[in-house]
Amino acid sequence: MSSPRIARRTLIGAVGLVAAHPALAAPPPAAGAKPRVAIQTPQGVIVVELETGRAPITAGNFLRYVDAKKYDGGTFYRASKTKGVKGAGTIQGGPPVRTRRFAPIAHESTRTTGLRHRAGTISITRNAPGTATADFFICASPMPYLDAHPGAPGDNQGFAAFGQVVEGMAVVKKILAMRADGPAPTPAMQGEFLNPPLPIISMKRV
Repeated sequence: MSSPRIARRTLIGAVGLVAAHPALAAPPPAAGAKPRVAIQTPQGVIVVELETGRAPITAGNFLRYVDAKKYDGGTFYRASKTKGVKGAGTIQGGPPVRTRRFAPIAHESTRTTGLRHRAGTISITRNAPGTATADFFICASPMPYLDAHPGAPGDNQGFAAFGQVVEGMAVVKKILAMRADGPAPTPAMQGEFLNPPLPIISMKRV
């Protein structure tokens, strides 16, 4: 992300094992159904449903990384809490540091997709528009300032939302509440980096 609230931090991924979750044994989706991905962590499983119809570039890019198993062994490394609002903020994750990434993708503005940064929204991080690759964030609460605001000055295109948590919001909240006094790249980001980062054990379609 271009704002201090969401930014990529170089961290070493960790791999772990966890008991199977019922969501991972779900039957194949019906024809035409939106694809779902289970994000397995030591804190539990988060299942996201992807908007491949409304945000095809961003959702398709995420699935490409999932199918290539590039997120496995990555981490949730950031928990950006909204000051003064309990349970509000975002969590951010990505692949292992040395993962070879695919080419950056075109930006899909919320203005064109109609999606919004609500509680449970999954969105892609970026610097300038068109620089997004693999790192993503999940909103634990509504974050309308992350939507596109065409009338605002500067970079007003927001971030590209591409899906929604359908199971595991309690896990998102747990991650947001974790210890976050890890080293930060700037003073403005102090208190936002998980210590230690939380492993992403695997990501799979369900």
